[in-house]
Amino acid sequence: MLAAARFHDPLPLTNTVQRYDWGAVDAIPQLLGVEPDGDPQAELWLGAHGSAPSVTTVEGERVPLDRLITEAPVQALGHRVAEQFGPRLPFLLKVLAAGRALSLQVHPSPRQAREGFARENASGLALSDAKRSFKDDQHKPEMMVALTQFEGLAGFRSVRTILGLLEGLEGSLVSGVRQALARDRSSAGMHDAFHHLLSARSDTDCRSDIQYTVDGVRARLESGSPFTRADRTVIDLAEQHPGDPGAIASLMLNRVSLEPGEALFTPAGEVHAYLSGLGIEIMANSDNVLRAGLTTKLVDEENLVRCTSFAPRSPAVPEMTRAGSRGQVHTYRVPVSEFALTAADVDDDEPVSLPATGPRIALCLDGTVELTADRADHGPVTLRQGDSVFVPHDAGNLELSGSGHATCAWVP
Repeated sequence: MLAAARFHDPLPLTNTVQRYDWGAVDAIPQLLGVEPDGDPQAELWLGAHGSAPSVTTVEGERVPLDRLITEAPVQALGHRVAEQFGPRLPFLLKVLAAGRALSLQVHPSPRQAREGFARENASGLALSDAKRSFKDDQHKPEMMVALTQFEGLAGFRSVRTILGLLEGLEGSLVSGVRQALARDRSSAGMHDAFHHLLSARSDTDCRSDIQYTVDGVRARLESGSPFTRADRTVIDLAEQHPGDPGAIASLMLNRVSLEPGEALFTPAGEVHAYLSGLGIEIMANSDNVLRAGLTTKLVDEENLVRCTSFAPRSPAVPEMTRAGSRGQVHTYRVPVSEFALTAADVDDDEPVSLPATGPRIALCLDGTVELTADRADHGPVTLRQGDSVFVPHDAGNLELSGSGHATCAWVP
């Protein structure tokens, strides 16, 4: 029984690569030190989500991480985390490699996730059913920390800004958006404008109308647009997803660019889409995604509108603190209890202390680092680029040495 095992050592992980069509071809293979196979590789999942748990080895037995935590929650999580979240890892860590735009999407609040999951269970929908919106009963706040330049959309712009971007553009869709916002500049007007875009998907004339507007955006850009980045985003999205209203919806959303080390927090209810780049993503341990567009998957308009916040707001920036003599250790915190992230530039001159309690997942991004747990039975663990470990609570204090970059997910 796992409950009787000792968990004093970091446990090496084997992780699942998710092959979604928007993924980059080479970024994740490069991290893992393998040859690309020519197909998109979108996300590397490190954690204990039931649909793709990481796998480790305990006393010679290969064990999915969700099973280990279920059978030995106190050793793996510690009393504090096990009492707060139950026998489950509260976070999911990912490496996300976007070669093109992800779907325009929203994540539910805790109450909305519980209610939606129960509602779909009661209806008899299988968890694998393509018509299902709620895969579990958990909310999914998330944070992205850029490893390369990273592009995205996040949250609604102000009504005044949206109307300025739409000025001079023609087409029935953009006319409907303008009318809804001019009639009511509150969140209710934003709701009506966004709903107008979503509902157009079922209109047989939608594709030609969107193309008409996109042609207008292109003409504006070629004549010296004052909205260069917004216009280029519309054109890029329309080329990736012809006839999708999400391309026009991008004009309603804040355009975000992150440099390496910069971060973005996406709370429940915020419409967002990642457009391109490589980053570390950490979230509550959930796979609940309500899609609004830029996808071939289910667009659940009813649930999406129910879960969306239509209040304009600037993109949320996580709190970041620095430690170390060179400020080489960055810790990112957001206002949720499930996760935090520490990123470290490790060198031989100054070992790095990592969070000392609770469950942790460490990943080496480049170079070679040694991870020492003060209660380990077998000494330091060497991590090379792409290697990762689950560190149980019972392993105790952690220290990184060597030369390279590493990141560690933990529970605050």
